[in-house]
Amino acid sequence: MLFKDRQDAGKKLAEALKKYKNAPETIILALPRGGVVVGFEIAKALNLPLDIVVSRKIGAPGNPEYAIGAITETGDAILNENEIKYIDKEWLKEEIKKEKKEAQRRFMIYRAGSPLQIKNTTVILVDDGLATGYTMRAAITSIRNRKPAKIIVAMPHGAKDSIEIIRNKVDEVVVLYKPIIYWAVGNYYKEFSQTSDEEVIKLLSKIK
Repeated sequence: MLFKDRQDAGKKLAEALKKYKNAPETIILALPRGGVVVGFEIAKALNLPLDIVVSRKIGAPGNPEYAIGAITETGDAILNENEIKYIDKEWLKEEIKKEKKEAQRRFMIYRAGSPLQIKNTTVILVDDGLATGYTMRAAITSIRNRKPAKIIVAMPHGAKDSIEIIRNKVDEVVVLYKPIIYWAVGNYYKEFSQTSDEEVIKLLSKIK
């Protein structure tokens, strides 16, 4: 299954989530940057508010696209213990520090430092794909700490093993495509350009 772009993926996901249209005390939370484009289409179609949760991937040395872990908004790390035992501890410490700084930067420019209020709310957590799943797991940790009523994870496509790990951590998972062998997230889009800070801010300003 190949999606035209993130907008196309968002519209198709909205169809799969239509039971939540106009649902009270329900919010779309997207992972920036690419997930915000997908989340915007869902929020628009379902008439729900849109916001973000920031988590940052820790990429492997020499292969930054391959996640060996991720950090939450507050800098708590979720790491692949089998991978990190072969990695220089000082390098990992500096990488976590760097990604924590970037997470804080995004938190400030996307949300102006305003805390996320989701207690007793149904959260639909959205990204543009799921490979290792570490950024999503970090996002779930951040959300869980804020005491929502329910967490639903929605994405256009993802790796089967990562999806099963996520499924055990939330109330519901909605995925449109689970290929037998999962490659990089961008492989399932015809157009997969990088999303800018400006685009994220613009989309967030359109739906509250």
